[in-house]
Parts: sequence; C-alpha cells; structure tokens
Amino acid sequence: MLVHICCSVDSHYFLQKLQKEYPKEKLVGFFYDPNIHPYSEYYLRLLDVKRSCRMLGIELIEGEYDTENWLDAVRGLEHEPEKGARCAVCFDRRFEVSAQKAAQLGEKTFTSTLLTSPKKSLKQLKAAGDALAEREGISFIAPDYRKASGTQEQNILAKEDALYRQDYCGCLFGLTMQREQQQKLADELFVPLSGQIQPESIEARIRLYEKRWELEEQNIPYKIVKQRFLNWRLKFAMLKVRKEVVAAHILPYSTLKGEYTRGKIEYQINDVHHMSRDEVKFITLATYNQLLATTYTSLTELLFNPPEFKDEVALRSRLGLDAYDLSAVVVTEEIPSKKIELLIQSETYSDVEERLIQLAQ
Repeated sequence: MLVHICCSVDSHYFLQKLQKEYPKEKLVGFFYDPNIHPYSEYYLRLLDVKRSCRMLGIELIEGEYDTENWLDAVRGLEHEPEKGARCAVCFDRRFEVSAQKAAQLGEKTFTSTLLTSPKKSLKQLKAAGDALAEREGISFIAPDYRKASGTQEQNILAKEDALYRQDYCGCLFGLTMQREQQQKLADELFVPLSGQIQPESIEARIRLYEKRWELEEQNIPYKIVKQRFLNWRLKFAMLKVRKEVVAAHILPYSTLKGEYTRGKIEYQINDVHHMSRDEVKFITLATYNQLLATTYTSLTELLFNPPEFKDEVALRSRLGLDAYDLSAVVVTEEIPSKKIELLIQSETYSDVEERLIQLAQ
C-alpha cells in the first residue's frame, strides 16, 4: 500500500494505525507536497517525516518538489479560504501524482495521511481519492482515524515522540491569510540577504532538528523545551548622510518610534556616538571588530557575512545597553558629521521558540 504523507504529526499516528489494521500489507511512504512554502519549510517537514518512518520501519520515497506546476494548478484561487476551491485542487494534484506513483510501483491500494488532519474535510478527500484511484485502476482507502478520540491520541503521540509541529497548512496563500487574521508577522517568509539565521526562523528550526538527528544517532539523551521571548525582524533600513545613501549595518533589536528619524550626532560616551533624536546610537566598524573580535574590512563584507545573531545581541550589552534596550544601533565605516536621515522598518513581537538541551548521560 502506498501512503501519501503530508507531515510527521499526521503520518506518525496514521501509519501506526494502518500497521495494526493491515498487518500483512507492506506500507511505502510517499512524501509529495509541492504546496509547502518556502522550500526550507518543505525540507524541515521532510526531515521529520524521515525520522518518523525510521522509527516505524517504513520505507520512504520522496516525490518531486514541482512547485511551479502546483502554482499553475491553483492559479486564480489564491484568495480562496481554507477548505475552499484551492484546497480541492491541491488535494487533487497530490492525490493524482500519488495514484500514478502507486500504479507505477505495482501497488493496488493507496491512501493519504491528510485523512487524519483535523483541518481537512474527510468527505472532500475521499471524493478526490476515489476518482483518481478509479482512473488508475487501483483502490483508495479512507479510514477515519479521527473518531473515538483519535485526534487527541494523535496529539499525545506527537508530543511523546517530540515531532515537529508546524502551525500552518503549508502553502504560501494559506500562510499569509492565516497570519493576517492573527495579526502576526509572516516571519516564515523572511530570509535576510545576509543569510544570518534569525531566531525562531525555519532555518533555526532546521539547525535544531538536524542536531537532534545527530544526537539520536549517537544515542545521546536530549530534551526539546520551549521558551517565550521577544523576537525581532528587520524588514528594511536605509541611512542617508547629507542626502547620500551610506553603507550601514543595523544591529538586532534596533527599533524606532516611527519608521523615520533625522538629526545629527550630539555627543559621545566611550565608543558610542549618540544622535540628537530617537535614542539612535552609532558605532564604527573598528569598534564592532574590537568588541566582537572580528576582522571585517568593510561594511559590505559585514552585511553579507555577519556573525551569529546571538553574538550581535551580546554586542549590545558590551556597549553598555541593558537587556530591555531597543534603541537603534547603527554600524558605519565612519561616524557621520553631517545631517543624518535614518529609515528603519522593523518589528518586535512576543514569540515562542524551541531549544535543544543535551542531557547528562
């Protein structure tokens, strides 16, 4: 039996139920989800599905990440709500490829872990699966493992086995609508030009779950814990000195009362130069290098190859700023002596992140 897999939280429980209900069937997992955006999120979900299948002894096949074909299929349906017409096309597309793969492998039956997702319509999924199975000359099974407290059991199992729990369905359109309704920043779509890994970004989660994989292979005990913290994202920044754009690097947790300010350097305390308005502070690249023990020769080099985020956060305290200071700190080659214009579009917000703690053996 070929089992289309959408994510580990849905598949881990679903696959174990299938193993009990169909003990003589060889289950083959098929991860085909070109709807998942961005690719880093796709990779993260695949990584956790691989771990789940390894734990359950199930073979896994990865389908093609043919996002362009998926986007073509849902064109014109971008603003459809969850469980609407776009979702129907999305199910049809994934079920079509899954049915074709099952027939290609000589399997007589296929199913999908989407059936156990509480956010999906079971009736809608069964209709799509039956139609495509008939076209391929195979059968589609649609067990309802949600009933009889199945969803609660699924959640308990996901927690016990420390599965990665994503908080959106997968596609770009569903994500943006969900974040707009929540009045939250869609920070899953933020990737700095510098490549610096941001806190609680998908890239940070990938690093954590890859490390988890390494620890498990070495039988090293660990615990994943959650913590609430103040997160930050920089969306855009620009520095002008006497109306000319000047290269500048903005330290993490830099904010302005609005988005724009202007003024002049008013005074200096040690290596920190204070602007006349909005608590803006400047340091030189030389000071930056000295305090972080780095060797950047230009702002361009720093902008496109910055150190770890946590190191730059630590720099704020070395400049004498306390843990609650959200003042804008700007790094420049030289301290401006003329009129300054500064635009910073950034957001700070309450967030939750996971931390991996290695336990003593």
